[in-house]
Amino acid sequence: MVATPIGNLADITLRALHVLQLADTIACEDTRHTQTLLRAYGIDKNSAQLLAVHQHNESEAAQTVIDRLNQGQRVAYASDAGTPAISDPGARLVAAVRRAHLPVVPLPGASSVTTALSVAGITDDGAQQGAFVFVGFLSSKATERANAIQTLSFEARAIVLLEAPHRIEALATALAVLGDRLITIGRELTKQFEEIATVKASDFPGWMGAESNRSRGEFVLVLHPAVVAVESGAELRVLKLLLAELPLKTAVKLAADITGASRNVLYEAALGLKKEE
Repeated sequence: MVATPIGNLADITLRALHVLQLADTIACEDTRHTQTLLRAYGIDKNSAQLLAVHQHNESEAAQTVIDRLNQGQRVAYASDAGTPAISDPGARLVAAVRRAHLPVVPLPGASSVTTALSVAGITDDGAQQGAFVFVGFLSSKATERANAIQTLSFEARAIVLLEAPHRIEALATALAVLGDRLITIGRELTKQFEEIATVKASDFPGWMGAESNRSRGEFVLVLHPAVVAVESGAELRVLKLLLAELPLKTAVKLAADITGASRNVLYEAALGLKKEE
């Protein structure tokens, strides 16, 4: 499973180039796109060595891959951009190959998810530091999208969303209901017109409308963890009692188990209480 650049061709790994050069068959989403990519790196493969494996034929094409592997061929799978099977084809192929008791080897590399998270500047010092939820594409139907966002509004961890240019304005409008929650917007990451900004959810539609070109390109959005205060006096009292007897992280874990409050929120409250001592 070969990760390919999400934009900048220099983001390919040496290992990926070595494997693509050695492969007898390269399975890929779009044979024309992959052929162009290979030629950019000076790798020459004929059309018979490229096998289309995309979302519409993945289950059927997986058998062809298995047949070639059983013949002793070296087969590489590459998505059009990024890491295979992450909101891209590849998962069904991997599952089928594993069911056939054949090995699957991951080649790490570019991913829009980790690329966006690395520049989001999320400084969550809670008990789940660095935790995030990858959601990918929300429904294109307005009601289903709104319901999903309502559900996500209760998620305390960072959330990663993907969106296409023709739907980004509708998504920006839908996300505006999250108010002051911060969103880091990654547009055309690693490409010539890359743009990265962090705005409040309520300001997202205005940010989109400020430049006509902002509706172009692929988008990765990182919803920052929700900032919530400990509102219940009972939660705070339990936390204080536990902090008096236990280490901070242990006290926070038990307070969350007892009260049902967010562990991240309790952790922030505990840090505040420690500073007051």
